[in-house]
Amino acid sequence: MRKWLLGGLVLLVLCCGGGAATLVWFLARPPLDKKADFRHALRVPPLAASTVRDGKRVFELQARPGDSDLGHGTATRTWGYNGAYLGPTLRAARGEQVVVDVRNALPEPTTVHWHGMHLPAAVDGGPHRPIPVGGSYRAAWTVDQPAATLWYHPHPGERTETQVYRGLAGMFIVDDDEPAQRALPHDYGVDDVPVMVQDRVFDGDQLSMSDRFGSSIGVLGDELLVNGTPGPYLDVRSELVRLRLLNASTARIYNFQFADKRQFALVGTDGGLLERPYATDHIRLSVGERAEVVVSVRPGERATLRSVKSLGGDLDAKLNGGQDAFDVLQLRAAASLTPATLPGTLVATPRLDPASAAQTRSFTFQGREINGRKMDMHRNDAVVVKDTVEVWDVANGHDTPHSFHIHDVQFQVLAVDGGAPPPELGGWKDTLFMAPKQRYRIIARFADYADPDTPYMFHCHVLRHEDEGMMGQFIVVEKP
Repeated sequence: MRKWLLGGLVLLVLCCGGGAATLVWFLARPPLDKKADFRHALRVPPLAASTVRDGKRVFELQARPGDSDLGHGTATRTWGYNGAYLGPTLRAARGEQVVVDVRNALPEPTTVHWHGMHLPAAVDGGPHRPIPVGGSYRAAWTVDQPAATLWYHPHPGERTETQVYRGLAGMFIVDDDEPAQRALPHDYGVDDVPVMVQDRVFDGDQLSMSDRFGSSIGVLGDELLVNGTPGPYLDVRSELVRLRLLNASTARIYNFQFADKRQFALVGTDGGLLERPYATDHIRLSVGERAEVVVSVRPGERATLRSVKSLGGDLDAKLNGGQDAFDVLQLRAAASLTPATLPGTLVATPRLDPASAAQTRSFTFQGREINGRKMDMHRNDAVVVKDTVEVWDVANGHDTPHSFHIHDVQFQVLAVDGGAPPPELGGWKDTLFMAPKQRYRIIARFADYADPDTPYMFHCHVLRHEDEGMMGQFIVVEKP
């Protein structure tokens, strides 16, 4: 009934404004199915340079504007870290003390949020700690979490979508000494490759943020970039290649699948490796989610990674790009490949016990609000006691897809609409696709850091929704 009312209302509005023909065109228009020519070698972000001072690994990042070649000429105006577009891959090991010195050479304030990292609230990079124009900021913490594919991006108040869209994003890889890490492909840029997928709209040779007609989630681009590369290919020299997939778009949901529907092994999600590889032929990632997959190739073949239909077949799915398809990346296997095998087990995942939860909280995402309220920088939406476990029920209250993200912690999914979660949700997560009208039950431990004055965020990671108020905050305090 809601969809008929929505369609009728849109038709009425457009007819009254003389736009009936536009509506008919949109509803009759087939979904996008974009093919790539795969003419460009995939750019692999360089590993960030670092120095060790007084036992601390020190990185330097500068957020700055620049000009990039994104397939529309060499003068597309972009933003990046230590370069014109995107940023280098930061890499550190569990147990290391890390320092990141950030300088802001942009024409507006910014922040840097370490997405998926367990760290003190004061250096989390949320909107409470803006870096002014020409200013600098030092973030320092000890890496204390399993090996995982994380990322960093700006998180200022009401400007996150714009800054990420212009190019501010990069990966942060955490290593540990688990034997599974060495058993998997691990030669960075060779058989262990970051794959940051973004959709973009171009007006001539410049980026445009013009909304796709009818979208309720923000900009939906009709072109894809992977690590800033249009139509990329990757030369593969080993029988197995590990792809660290990151949905770095601002709104679009991807459903990754190979054109020949071959199976691949899902070995890790947001917070680290799974207990064992999970064989599948597709993986859906909402904004901010990551997945580590291992793909097997044969000598001389070419395998095309695509994004296929990601949402249902109704009007809302069409409005939000859920029926679109894109070529993403072509793997080009050499005539002779280095032998490789996939381990049968990876890492143990201790399960958190709901019976140990100190609190159970409920949050409903609807419109641009959580529990009927928009973000207020002066309001704490939850007070959590350090070193306790909590269960959160998070629900999507309407027909628009959302992407739930919580700062500082990794969580486990207990249930999806009351049922057992699928295997791809069996590991540690910090970001979760929220399908329309579905409810998710998650559990997390809020350990190590307490700060009554600085909150962490939880929010929809569809960046337009976040900027428009779909965000809350919580503080972690010492036990009374």
